[in-house]
Amino acid sequence: MHFSLAIAAAEGGGFNPLDPSGLGGLLWTLIIFLISLPFMWKIVMGPITTALAERDDRAARAIAAAEEASQAAENVRAEMELKLGDAKADAAKLMSEARERAETREREIVEQAKADAEAMVERAKHDIETAKEQALTAIREEVVDLSLSAAGQVLRRTVDSEDDRRLVSELVGVTKSGTSGEGNA
Repeated sequence: MHFSLAIAAAEGGGFNPLDPSGLGGLLWTLIIFLISLPFMWKIVMGPITTALAERDDRAARAIAAAEEASQAAENVRAEMELKLGDAKADAAKLMSEARERAETREREIVEQAKADAEAMVERAKHDIETAKEQALTAIREEVVDLSLSAAGQVLRRTVDSEDDRRLVSELVGVTKSGTSGEGNA
């Protein structure tokens, strides 16, 4: 009977959905495609879509991680610049303090050297004055001895008593004062 339907349709020249050579093949292809579409979507397109979504998620995570790393690197760079600036400021401060200490120490050394030099000059003046006094005392004693000796020769006797020595010493002292007074006038 099927055979007769096919012959009748062929003879009638109308549309035969069972004829694969005409529009019937297209119709059955479309029906089979529509029936298999949910299965294909589930079996083929589902994993592809899932894989693409996972790839997009991984790419988004990688981009976010790269942005975080970039931000972290920028933060570290800014922090290092701050620390470098602080280190430069500290170094400049240390150099300034060291320079001030050196200048202060230099002034102290110079002042100490001046004080030492002045002390040496004063000691030398004192030593010179002491030596001068000792020399003058020795000269006065020599003058007294020479005066006593000369007086002894003039008087033709020994002039060596304590009173004579005191008298000559006073005369030498008076003569010295009188001589220096006359020399200044």
